[in-house]
Amino acid sequence: MKLAIDNNTLADVFFADTRILGIVAPVKIYSFCWLLNQALGCDFRLNNDIEIQLSKKGRQYFFSVYEFCEPGNSLAHYIYNNQFDGEFLLPEFRNLDFLWLLKGDDVQDGYIPFLQQSIKNIGEVQLITELDKDKIKNRTHLIF
Repeated sequence: MKLAIDNNTLADVFFADTRILGIVAPVKIYSFCWLLNQALGCDFRLNNDIEIQLSKKGRQYFFSVYEFCEPGNSLAHYIYNNQFDGEFLLPEFRNLDFLWLLKGDDVQDGYIPFLQQSIKNIGEVQLITELDKDKIKNRTHLIF
């Protein structure tokens, strides 16, 4: 008997309690996370255990992920680098530098516009938009 992984079901479960923001900020991911930590009082840190690895065209690509867990609740924030060595984690969003995934707790509707405005106030940020997780073609690339 052969067992197969159903990626659609896996993705549905992973994204059930998430919101995703796309960000354009032409800086390195470690600089961006440092700016977020300073401006928003977060504590984003690199988490090598959930780094995303993709194989394309016979090569390996590594997309770093920074993580911040809010104290006092189960909401976790993840910043993904959308580009590595000319390849994109989400090729359908080539214009985005970073993806911000909020996961683990219900996010109140008023929180997203507040968060977007707070991020926009960082000088290096050129654009921030919420992405419809159901319209992301390669969303399985975000699963860690």
